[in-house]
Amino acid sequence: MSRTLSLTVAAAILYVIANTVPMLGLTILGHAASTTVMGGAMHLWNDGRQLVALLVLFTAIVAPALQICLMLAITLRSRQEHPPRWVGVLLRYHPDTQVWSMVEVMILGVLIALVKIADYARVIPGIALFALGVLVFLLAAIQVTFDPREVWERIEWAGAVPDRRAAEGRTAEAAS
Repeated sequence: MSRTLSLTVAAAILYVIANTVPMLGLTILGHAASTTVMGGAMHLWNDGRQLVALLVLFTAIVAPALQICLMLAITLRSRQEHPPRWVGVLLRYHPDTQVWSMVEVMILGVLIALVKIADYARVIPGIALFALGVLVFLLAAIQVTFDPREVWERIEWAGAVPDRRAAEGRTAEAAS
């Protein structure tokens, strides 16, 4: 659980960096422009591609944020002796965020676009592009190191303690 927590904290830091600094810069005929991931979604929206903009926003920004936040909450609270039951609820929804988090697809699309546009403009990869690349590997490492059964066992045990005590009390009353 400690390794998963460490990887998740690193992923959270990289996620913030990837979404606050420029991902890509272009220079064409002396005109320079750069954009962030959110800026790319906003450009798509302004160009009349609202559906694509919403998909980019959800799969590249919202779903990864949810995935990281849920994993932070799960790993932090499951370290307690008696994790609260809501950790189990988060654990149920966490796989859905993994399915919709498509940072790697966005990186692949950006790299393909870079190759195609390289003949026409000077492309300047930003820090966010590298942060997103590392984030892809961190999210995969989190999946490999996280064992949800460990958390489920602790939550079930924490929930079963009051029930067991109540059952023991009923048994003692019936015996007397």
